[in-house]
Amino acid sequence: MSFEKKSMVQYNPLQYLPTDEDLPETDNIPVDNELQILIPSLLRAVLVLLWADRTDWFFGVNLGLYYDPRSQTGIGPDAFLSLGVDRFKPNGRLRLSYLVWQEKYVMPQWVLEVISKSPGSEYDLKLAKYAELGVLYYTIYNPDYRSRDNHSPFEVYRLVDGVYVPQPGEIVWMPELGIGIGHEQDAFEGYNRDWLFWYDQEGNRYPTPEDVIKLQRQQAALERQQAWREREQTLREAEQALLGREQAEQQLEQERQLRENLLRKLREQGIDPDAL
Repeated sequence: MSFEKKSMVQYNPLQYLPTDEDLPETDNIPVDNELQILIPSLLRAVLVLLWADRTDWFFGVNLGLYYDPRSQTGIGPDAFLSLGVDRFKPNGRLRLSYLVWQEKYVMPQWVLEVISKSPGSEYDLKLAKYAELGVLYYTIYNPDYRSRDNHSPFEVYRLVDGVYVPQPGEIVWMPELGIGIGHEQDAFEGYNRDWLFWYDQEGNRYPTPEDVIKLQRQQAALERQQAWREREQTLREAEQALLGREQAEQQLEQERQLRENLLRKLREQGIDPDAL
Protein backbone atom coordinates (compact mmCIF):
# COMPACT_ATOMS: atom_id res chain seq x y z
CA MET A 1 0.00 0.00 0.00
CA SER A 2 2.73 2.47 0.92
CA PHE A 3 4.62 1.64 -2.30
CA GLU A 4 1.55 2.44 -4.38
CA LYS A 5 1.19 5.83 -2.68
CA LYS A 6 4.82 6.67 -3.27
CA SER A 7 4.59 5.70 -6.91
CA MET A 8 1.78 8.21 -7.40
CA VAL A 9 3.93 11.13 -6.25
CA GLN A 10 4.74 13.36 -9.24
CA TYR A 11 8.45 13.73 -9.92
CA ASN A 12 9.66 17.29 -10.37
CA PRO A 13 13.05 17.34 -12.16
CA LEU A 14 13.68 20.95 -11.04
CA GLN A 15 13.04 20.20 -7.38
CA TYR A 16 16.65 19.40 -6.52
CA LEU A 17 18.37 21.86 -8.89
CA PRO A 18 19.84 25.11 -7.51
CA THR A 19 17.71 28.23 -7.69
CA ASP A 20 18.74 31.84 -8.14
CA GLU A 21 18.58 32.12 -4.34
CA ASP A 22 21.43 29.61 -4.14
CA LEU A 23 23.76 31.15 -6.71
CA PRO A 24 25.69 34.46 -6.73
CA GLU A 25 23.80 37.23 -8.46
CA THR A 26 26.93 38.71 -10.08
CA ASP A 27 30.68 38.20 -10.20
CA ASN A 28 30.98 41.04 -7.65
CA ILE A 29 33.22 42.98 -10.06
CA PRO A 30 31.86 46.54 -10.42
CA VAL A 31 31.65 48.09 -13.87
CA ASP A 32 34.35 50.67 -14.56
CA ASN A 33 32.48 52.50 -17.30
CA GLU A 34 29.13 54.29 -17.09
CA LEU A 35 28.47 53.22 -20.67
CA GLN A 36 28.11 49.64 -19.45
CA ILE A 37 25.00 50.78 -17.60
CA LEU A 38 23.61 53.36 -20.01
CA ILE A 39 23.78 51.27 -23.20
CA PRO A 40 21.85 48.25 -21.82
CA SER A 41 19.37 50.57 -20.09
CA LEU A 42 18.70 52.36 -23.38
CA LEU A 43 18.20 49.13 -25.32
CA ARG A 44 15.90 47.70 -22.67
CA ALA A 45 13.81 50.88 -22.52
CA VAL A 46 13.26 50.74 -26.29
CA LEU A 47 12.13 47.12 -26.10
CA VAL A 48 9.70 47.93 -23.29
CA LEU A 49 8.07 50.42 -25.67
CA LEU A 50 8.33 48.28 -28.77
CA TRP A 51 7.17 45.00 -27.25
CA ALA A 52 4.83 46.37 -24.61
CA ASP A 53 2.13 43.86 -25.58
CA ARG A 54 4.46 40.86 -25.61
CA THR A 55 5.32 38.71 -22.59
CA ASP A 56 7.52 36.14 -24.34
CA TRP A 57 10.86 37.91 -23.89
CA PHE A 58 13.33 38.88 -21.22
CA PHE A 59 16.13 41.42 -21.41
CA GLY A 60 18.76 41.01 -18.71
CA VAL A 61 21.17 43.72 -17.60
CA ASN A 62 24.28 42.79 -15.59
CA LEU A 63 22.68 39.55 -14.40
CA GLY A 64 24.51 36.31 -13.84
CA LEU A 65 23.86 33.79 -16.62
CA TYR A 66 24.04 30.21 -15.30
CA TYR A 67 24.00 27.36 -17.77
CA ASP A 68 25.11 24.31 -15.73
CA PRO A 69 23.08 23.28 -12.65
CA ARG A 70 26.05 21.21 -11.43
CA SER A 71 28.27 24.26 -11.10
CA GLN A 72 28.14 27.66 -9.45
CA THR A 73 30.20 29.06 -12.30
CA GLY A 74 28.33 31.38 -14.63
CA ILE A 75 29.02 34.25 -16.96
CA GLY A 76 27.97 37.89 -16.72
CA PRO A 77 27.14 39.63 -20.00
CA ASP A 78 26.51 43.34 -19.90
CA ALA A 79 23.14 42.54 -21.45
CA PHE A 80 21.33 39.64 -23.09
CA LEU A 81 18.02 38.95 -24.81
CA SER A 82 15.99 35.76 -24.54
CA LEU A 83 12.92 35.07 -26.65
CA GLY A 84 10.45 32.34 -25.77
CA VAL A 85 10.61 32.80 -21.99
CA ASP A 86 8.20 34.43 -19.57
CA ARG A 87 8.98 38.08 -19.14
CA PHE A 88 7.31 38.14 -15.73
CA LYS A 89 7.78 35.59 -12.99
CA PRO A 90 4.80 34.37 -10.93
CA ASN A 91 3.64 36.65 -8.10
CA GLY A 92 5.64 39.54 -9.51
CA ARG A 93 8.93 38.00 -8.43
CA LEU A 94 12.05 39.49 -10.01
CA ARG A 95 14.97 37.45 -11.28
CA LEU A 96 18.13 37.48 -9.20
CA SER A 97 19.95 35.88 -12.13
CA TYR A 98 19.14 33.89 -15.27
CA LEU A 99 19.18 30.14 -14.75
CA VAL A 100 18.77 28.31 -18.05
CA TRP A 101 17.16 25.27 -16.40
CA GLN A 102 14.50 27.52 -14.86
CA GLU A 103 13.83 29.28 -18.19
CA LYS A 104 12.53 26.31 -20.20
CA TYR A 105 16.19 25.61 -21.04
CA VAL A 106 16.18 28.63 -23.35
CA MET A 107 19.66 30.02 -23.84
CA PRO A 108 19.76 33.78 -24.63
CA GLN A 109 19.85 34.28 -28.38
CA TRP A 110 21.77 37.57 -28.16
CA VAL A 111 24.41 38.87 -25.77
CA LEU A 112 26.16 42.21 -25.50
CA GLU A 113 29.55 43.12 -24.12
CA VAL A 114 30.54 46.78 -23.76
CA ILE A 115 34.31 47.09 -23.66
CA SER A 116 35.64 48.89 -20.60
CA LYS A 117 38.95 50.34 -19.46
CA SER A 118 40.01 46.92 -18.15
CA PRO A 119 40.04 44.31 -20.94
CA GLY A 120 37.74 41.42 -20.10
CA SER A 121 38.53 38.71 -22.68
CA GLU A 122 35.53 39.75 -24.78
CA TYR A 123 37.37 38.93 -28.03
CA ASP A 124 38.66 35.51 -27.04
CA LEU A 125 37.55 33.67 -23.88
CA LYS A 126 34.04 35.11 -23.72
CA LEU A 127 33.60 34.79 -27.47
CA ALA A 128 34.56 31.12 -27.27
CA LYS A 129 32.27 30.56 -24.26
CA TYR A 130 29.22 32.15 -25.89
CA ALA A 131 29.85 30.06 -28.99
CA GLU A 132 30.10 26.92 -26.84
CA LEU A 133 26.80 27.80 -25.14
CA GLY A 134 25.09 28.26 -28.49
CA VAL A 135 24.30 31.98 -28.22
CA LEU A 136 23.19 32.86 -31.74
CA TYR A 137 24.33 36.50 -31.88
CA TYR A 138 27.17 38.16 -30.02
CA THR A 139 27.59 41.96 -30.13
CA ILE A 140 30.73 43.73 -28.95
CA TYR A 141 30.52 47.50 -28.55
CA ASN A 142 33.89 49.24 -28.25
CA PRO A 143 33.60 52.97 -29.02
CA ASP A 144 36.36 54.15 -26.67
CA TYR A 145 39.11 51.51 -26.73
CA ARG A 146 39.04 50.24 -30.31
CA SER A 147 42.57 51.48 -31.02
CA ARG A 148 43.93 49.68 -27.98
CA ASP A 149 42.15 46.46 -28.91
CA ASN A 150 42.66 46.80 -32.67
CA HIS A 151 38.96 46.20 -33.30
CA SER A 152 36.04 48.07 -34.82
CA PRO A 153 33.77 50.02 -32.46
CA PHE A 154 30.79 47.86 -33.41
CA GLU A 155 30.99 44.15 -34.18
CA VAL A 156 28.23 41.57 -34.47
CA TYR A 157 28.93 37.85 -34.75
CA ARG A 158 26.48 35.15 -35.84
CA LEU A 159 26.94 31.54 -34.84
CA VAL A 160 27.32 29.33 -37.92
CA ASP A 161 28.14 25.64 -37.41
CA GLY A 162 29.50 26.39 -33.95
CA VAL A 163 31.75 29.22 -35.11
CA TYR A 164 31.14 32.96 -34.83
CA VAL A 165 31.12 34.70 -38.21
CA PRO A 166 31.41 38.54 -38.30
CA GLN A 167 28.39 40.24 -39.84
CA PRO A 168 28.94 43.26 -42.13
CA GLY A 169 27.32 46.65 -41.80
CA GLU A 170 26.62 49.34 -39.23
CA ILE A 171 23.13 47.88 -38.79
CA VAL A 172 22.75 44.10 -38.60
CA TRP A 173 19.34 42.51 -39.09
CA MET A 174 18.78 39.40 -36.96
CA PRO A 175 15.89 37.54 -38.60
CA GLU A 176 15.60 34.90 -35.88
CA LEU A 177 14.99 37.67 -33.36
CA GLY A 178 12.90 39.88 -35.65
CA ILE A 179 14.98 42.93 -34.85
CA GLY A 180 18.20 44.64 -35.90
CA ILE A 181 21.04 46.09 -33.86
CA GLY A 182 23.17 49.06 -34.92
CA HIS A 183 24.72 52.31 -33.81
CA GLU A 184 24.61 56.00 -34.68
CA GLN A 185 25.22 59.45 -33.25
CA ASP A 186 22.41 60.94 -31.19
CA ALA A 187 21.52 62.36 -27.79
CA PHE A 188 20.46 60.26 -24.82
CA GLU A 189 20.14 61.52 -21.25
CA GLY A 190 21.83 64.72 -22.38
CA TYR A 191 24.89 62.97 -23.85
CA ASN A 192 25.41 63.52 -27.57
CA ARG A 193 27.57 60.64 -28.74
CA ASP A 194 27.47 57.25 -30.47
CA TRP A 195 24.86 54.86 -29.05
CA LEU A 196 23.47 51.42 -29.79
CA PHE A 197 19.89 51.28 -31.05
CA TRP A 198 17.35 48.72 -32.30
CA TYR A 199 16.22 48.85 -35.96
CA ASP A 200 13.56 47.33 -38.18
CA GLN A 201 14.31 45.27 -41.29
CA GLU A 202 14.43 48.38 -43.50
CA GLY A 203 17.04 49.99 -41.24
CA ASN A 204 14.64 52.41 -39.56
CA ARG A 205 15.54 53.09 -35.96
CA TYR A 206 12.98 52.30 -33.31
CA PRO A 207 12.19 55.29 -31.10
CA THR A 208 13.66 55.69 -27.64
CA PRO A 209 11.59 56.99 -24.72
CA GLU A 210 13.22 60.39 -25.26
CA ASP A 211 12.17 60.28 -28.93
CA VAL A 212 8.59 59.54 -27.86
CA ILE A 213 8.59 62.37 -25.30
CA LYS A 214 10.05 64.78 -27.87
CA LEU A 215 7.43 63.73 -30.44
CA GLN A 216 4.65 64.11 -27.87
CA ARG A 217 5.89 67.59 -26.98
CA GLN A 218 6.09 68.56 -30.66
CA GLN A 219 2.59 67.19 -31.20
CA ALA A 220 1.31 69.08 -28.16
CA ALA A 221 2.97 72.28 -29.43
CA LEU A 222 1.37 71.79 -32.87
CA GLU A 223 -2.01 71.19 -31.26
CA ARG A 224 -1.62 74.36 -29.17
CA GLN A 225 -0.68 76.33 -32.30
CA GLN A 226 -3.65 74.88 -34.16
CA ALA A 227 -5.97 75.70 -31.25
CA TRP A 228 -4.57 79.25 -31.18
CA ARG A 229 -5.11 79.67 -34.94
CA GLU A 230 -8.66 78.34 -34.64
CA ARG A 231 -9.33 80.73 -31.74
CA GLU A 232 -7.95 83.67 -33.74
CA GLN A 233 -10.09 82.66 -36.71
CA THR A 234 -13.17 82.44 -34.49
CA LEU A 235 -12.43 85.91 -33.06
CA ARG A 236 -11.98 87.37 -36.54
CA GLU A 237 -15.24 85.85 -37.69
CA ALA A 238 -17.00 87.18 -34.59
CA GLU A 239 -15.54 90.65 -35.18
CA GLN A 240 -16.68 90.57 -38.82
CA ALA A 241 -20.14 89.45 -37.78
CA LEU A 242 -20.31 92.24 -35.18
CA LEU A 243 -19.09 94.79 -37.70
CA GLY A 244 -21.69 93.62 -40.20
CA ARG A 245 -24.43 93.88 -37.59
CA GLU A 246 -23.33 97.38 -36.59
CA GLN A 247 -23.30 98.46 -40.24
CA ALA A 248 -26.77 97.01 -40.75
CA GLU A 249 -28.04 98.83 -37.66
CA GLN A 250 -26.46 102.08 -38.86
CA GLN A 251 -28.15 101.69 -42.24
CA LEU A 252 -31.50 101.04 -40.58
CA GLU A 253 -31.02 104.10 -38.38
CA GLN A 254 -30.20 106.24 -41.41
CA GLU A 255 -33.33 104.99 -43.21
CA ARG A 256 -35.45 105.71 -40.11
CA GLN A 257 -34.09 109.25 -39.85
CA LEU A 258 -34.73 109.87 -43.56
CA ARG A 259 -38.32 108.65 -43.17
CA GLU A 260 -38.91 110.84 -40.13
CA ASN A 261 -37.48 113.87 -41.93
CA LEU A 262 -39.74 113.20 -44.90
CA LEU A 263 -42.83 112.89 -42.71
CA ARG A 264 -41.96 116.07 -40.85
CA LYS A 265 -41.61 118.05 -44.11
CA LEU A 266 -44.95 116.72 -45.36
CA ARG A 267 -46.67 117.83 -42.18
CA GLU A 268 -45.02 121.25 -42.42
CA GLN A 269 -46.52 121.59 -45.91
CA GLY A 270 -49.97 120.68 -44.57
CA ILE A 271 -49.98 117.27 -46.16
CA ASP A 272 -51.37 114.37 -44.19
CA PRO A 273 -48.95 111.43 -44.70
CA ASP A 274 -51.66 108.93 -43.84
CA ALA A 275 -53.75 110.17 -46.71
CA LEU A 276 -51.07 109.46 -49.22
